[in-house]
Amino acid sequence: MTGKLFLCATPIGNLGDMTPRVVETLQAVDLIAAEDTRNSIKLLNHFGIHTSMTSYHEYNKVEKAQYLIAQMMEGRDVALITDAGTPAISDPGEVLVRMCHESGIDVTSLPGAAACITALTLSGLNTRRFCFEGFLPADKRERRDVLEDLKKESRTIILYEAPHHLKQTFDVLFEALGNRKLTLCRELTKKFEEVVPTTLSDACALFENKEPKGEFVLVIEGKSFAEFKQEREEEWQNISIEEHMEIYESQGIAQKEAMKRVAKDRGISKSAVYQYLVKKK
Repeated sequence: MTGKLFLCATPIGNLGDMTPRVVETLQAVDLIAAEDTRNSIKLLNHFGIHTSMTSYHEYNKVEKAQYLIAQMMEGRDVALITDAGTPAISDPGEVLVRMCHESGIDVTSLPGAAACITALTLSGLNTRRFCFEGFLPADKRERRDVLEDLKKESRTIILYEAPHHLKQTFDVLFEALGNRKLTLCRELTKKFEEVVPTTLSDACALFENKEPKGEFVLVIEGKSFAEFKQEREEEWQNISIEEHMEIYESQGIAQKEAMKRVAKDRGISKSAVYQYLVKKK
């Protein structure tokens, strides 16, 4: 009988957010795979957990996953924890989960803290639709491609950032996205938790005279549908109404329907299109 993988969420700051189920599971499994054993031993000691640990991080995620798979194939249960939050979220745990699925090993997730969701609920921005981008890529070309996608993103955007890159990230985001609403969150659940509703332009000035400290979550408003509509209408202004009509009529669309589509594209009434065409005859 094979073992099982348990994805165990750990506190992102406040130790009171550790769930009893996670504590019980970490005590019961045969092995704990931790992102940083030096960091995790403090957490385990606090809760009286004495289970053996092994490291599992970005730089050994493939070879160590193979080792952990072998352990589970021999019937041992393994728990995966990250330094803070939920494993596999902006974390190499996703590799281990995928390999478990490929090997027919059962995986279950024990929910708990996640900085991205905590920040989203605190942001005051739209929570119905959102996307999580994690950290922006370090590679300049890849980062440019991601930012190009984010320009068109209508959902609320959630990013992580380290303090030493924060100012540069504000500049990059402002240049790419323009002046969007932003809620800046740091030290979530901790004593000095800070939630600052601002804008990308104002955020650039927040740290002019001080260095940022702590881990940050940036929650940014998406592009509004009104902005999308305005941009589409402005694009059509580069051609005449006659040329616009020709685009649809060349596709075999009847004049009446073409007029309707042109009016919608340009944000004007159908009668305005008709009157314009009459005058041009």
